[in-house]
Amino acid sequence: MTRHVPVHAEAVARLAADSRRVVDGTVGSGGHAERFRAAGAEVLAVDRDAEALARARAIVGDEGIRWLHGSFGDAVVLAEIDRFRPDFVLLDLGVSSEQLDTDARGFSFRPGAPLDMRMGAAGESAAELLNGIPESELARIFAKYGDERRARRLASEVCRRRARKAFATSDDLVNAIRAVLGPRAGPAIFARLFQAVRIAVNDELGELERALPALRESLQPGGTLAVISYHSGEDRIVKLHFKEWARACICPPAHPICTCRGRALGVIDPRKPVLPDGDEIAANPRARSAKLRVFRNDADA
Repeated sequence: MTRHVPVHAEAVARLAADSRRVVDGTVGSGGHAERFRAAGAEVLAVDRDAEALARARAIVGDEGIRWLHGSFGDAVVLAEIDRFRPDFVLLDLGVSSEQLDTDARGFSFRPGAPLDMRMGAAGESAAELLNGIPESELARIFAKYGDERRARRLASEVCRRRARKAFATSDDLVNAIRAVLGPRAGPAIFARLFQAVRIAVNDELGELERALPALRESLQPGGTLAVISYHSGEDRIVKLHFKEWARACICPPAHPICTCRGRALGVIDPRKPVLPDGDEIAANPRARSAKLRVFRNDADA
């Protein structure tokens, strides 16, 4: 099988160079996990996508790696991560190239692809979501996750069309988008709005909100949490959590006496997100929106 080169591969490998127990919370095709193992680390490889986990295991093998099927935000998985006592945790968020390129998985806007978008087997599909939720909720998804100014019009168009015929394939959503945004609406717009639906289907932002505090707490003193995000909503959540953890006092400004923890939990290092360079973007255009943020737990945590 082909070795997949993940986004920010070299940067992540450098960050984890001295780590001994590494959690790859979104293992995908195993590109990062393979590098962690090659550096001598014991790896706990997690993914909610059973197909991705099986593919990665076939490529990478079992030596030095423990494979765990589940979502990094699931309580059972978080308990396993805590017991593993990691000194490095990586989340490489979003959808994998293999998921996008496999039409049957329903992530693509290529003609005739099913509207599925589920990263796991459970839960409702994209088609079920588009056909079933209220117009106001559809508008919220398009606006919040897709940054769409005409979200209400698009939600109204989806509801009008689904009343005549249930949405089933990518063409149904593409045609609704074109009806509202114009016949020249192209791949960039489709990608943005399909991504918005995918985020809603998988509760990706909610999962991230729930998981980040638990993942930081699972880290050993001096351990590192690294997150690669591809969506502004994901990046905002990571940025805000890291900023709060790096503050010595989180009391309200008008609070006369500090009653919070009274110390920073660690540091953001580097202070700004790491962005892919031109060579990486040229080799993998999907890397262009990737932001890598890093938080290092206090050594006395």
